[in-house]
Amino acid sequence: MRWYDEGIVLASRRHGERGLIVQMLTREHGRHAGLVRGGQGPRTRPLYQTGNHLTASWSARLPDHLGTLSGELLRGHAARFIDDRLRLGCLAAAAAVSAATLPEREPHPRAYAGLSALLAVLDSNTDFAALYVRWELDLLAEIGYGLDLTSCAATGATANLTHVSPKSGHAVSEAAAAPYRQKLLPLPAFLLTPGATPPDADALLDGLKLTGFFLEHRVLEPHNQKLPAARTRYVDLLRRSPSIHGGESRPHG
Repeated sequence: MRWYDEGIVLASRRHGERGLIVQMLTREHGRHAGLVRGGQGPRTRPLYQTGNHLTASWSARLPDHLGTLSGELLRGHAARFIDDRLRLGCLAAAAAVSAATLPEREPHPRAYAGLSALLAVLDSNTDFAALYVRWELDLLAEIGYGLDLTSCAATGATANLTHVSPKSGHAVSEAAAAPYRQKLLPLPAFLLTPGATPPDADALLDGLKLTGFFLEHRVLEPHNQKLPAARTRYVDLLRRSPSIHGGESRPHG
């Protein structure tokens, strides 16, 4: 069998002396892997860098086989900001989180569209750090673990939502959260008002703490997995950055 699609390279690893096993997120076939014969060659290896957008052809004798993969470059991403550690770290984190959380060979066109949009923003001069947090929030919803940030779990209020329950994934208002603040996760305002003033470093780190908690405990832990190292490195890069949107970051545990 054979299919043709377009996709984004999530990861690649050596296979034998010359081959690569490449994992992609495709538009119509979901997260899918294949063997690229001769993929370690000097002309071929750059094609399969993480984040590259390709047209892909996959073929196998049986549907459950690994199969062989070939591709042609539509747009390269990593090389465009190779000297920008934050953008490169964001790209690596998004690819690693996609690879770790999306089920194999199950179409998720919204996840593909979301990752494509994030890569487009990384290529531009617009804010990308806030979009990355929203991307993780949307990914949780896409794979069935969406948070309810529309109203307070305790009172039903829709205003002054400041925290999220780690048990229910439901928003909590400032007043209702007061007695339990230490047990709740902060809910940064920028996740409730898209398009508002870009968040400072503290809000970004709070957002990553929120989405990271549910990615780890709801999605990955049941499969004895942890958050990908690339995602942890990206958070550390943000934490160490002297200023993001003009705001000094505070230590986050």
